[in-house]
Amino acid sequence: MLRATMNCPAPAAAPTDPRAEAARRWAAGRLGVEGGQFAQASADASFRRYFRLSDGARSWIVMDAPPEREDCRPFVTVARLLRRWGLNAPEIVAEDLAQGFLLLSDLGRQTYLEALTEHNADAPRVDSLFADAVGALVHAQARAAAEPAALQALPAYDATLLWREARLFGEWYLPRHLGVTLHGEEAGELERVLGLLVKSALAQPRTFVHRDYMPRNLMVSTPNPGILDFQDAVVGPISYDAVCLFRDAFLSWPLVRVEGWLRGYWEQARAAGLPLPAAFADFRVQAEWMGLQRHLKVLGIFARLTYRDGKAPYVADTPRFVRYVMEVAPRHAELAPLARLFEKHVLPRVPAGW
Repeated sequence: MLRATMNCPAPAAAPTDPRAEAARRWAAGRLGVEGGQFAQASADASFRRYFRLSDGARSWIVMDAPPEREDCRPFVTVARLLRRWGLNAPEIVAEDLAQGFLLLSDLGRQTYLEALTEHNADAPRVDSLFADAVGALVHAQARAAAEPAALQALPAYDATLLWREARLFGEWYLPRHLGVTLHGEEAGELERVLGLLVKSALAQPRTFVHRDYMPRNLMVSTPNPGILDFQDAVVGPISYDAVCLFRDAFLSWPLVRVEGWLRGYWEQARAAGLPLPAAFADFRVQAEWMGLQRHLKVLGIFARLTYRDGKAPYVADTPRFVRYVMEVAPRHAELAPLARLFEKHVLPRVPAGW
C-alpha cells in the first residue's frame, strides 16, 4: 500500500492518548532521558504514528505501530539491510515488537517534498537533490545485484501483487469516486491493458524495490538522502523506484525535466553494471509502462483511503495521476483502449485544470 509519510510538526501528545504516553515512557526509559520534549513528528496513511523525542541537544524518532494493525518486523529487516549497504536509513536504537514500538535515529526535519517545493524555481538545487536520490537508488540496486541472497528476506513483486494493485483502479477509483461501472467490451479492454502492463513489469530485470521512493519519504540529511517508509520493500521491476521518484504523488514536473532525470538514472545505472536496455528509448518505454501500472494503482488507493478509511485529503491529488496517464497512454497504440476509457469516463469528471 502506498504510504504518504509527512514531516508535519504537531503539538505534544495529549495525556489522554495512552499509547502515545506508553511510547514516550518506553523510549525515555531506554534512553535514560528525563523530561524532554515529545511531539508528533509525522502522519501516515497506515496505522503507524511517529513522534520526536528530544532532550534539548539530541533527538530520536519513536514509531508507534499497534501490533494488531501493523507488523514492525519488515521495517526492522529492511532498515538493517539498507544500513548494511551503506545507505542512510534510520538506525534501530531499540525495539519492542510486542508493544509495537521502535526507537529510531532522527534523519532530519525537512522532507525532500518540502525542499523541492521550496526550491522548485532553483533548478541547480532541485537537480542536486534528485542527483543524490538517484545515486542512493543506484547504489542500493548495485548492492542488491552483488548480494542476491540478501533479497531472499523480501517478498516478490509477482504477478499476483501487480494484478491486485492494478485492479484497484477499477474497484475503487472508477465506481466509488467517479460513479462509473464498466461492463462488457470496456471491462474486457481494461483487463487486457492491465495484462500488458503486468507482463511488461514482469519482463524487467528484478532488483530491490523500495516501492515508495518518493520525495515525501526522503529526508534532506547527511549523507543525503535519508530514506524512510521502506517497510513494503519487495524484489521487483528495476524501473519502478525511478518512476516513483520522478512521477511523484504530490509534486509534478515538466516532461522534459522528468526525461532528463530518467536519462541520468539510466546512464548511472548502466555505468554501475545494472541490466538496463542499451538504448535509452527502450528503457523509457519500460519506465512509462511501469509508471502506468503505478498511476492506476495510486488512483485506486487514494480513492480507497478516502471512501473506506476516511482520509479525504488524498483524493484531491488524483487529478495529477490522470494527467500522468494521459501523457503516456495516447502515445502507445497498444494502450489506446486505456486512453479511450479515460477520454470517455474520467476526463469529463475531473475538475477543470487537471
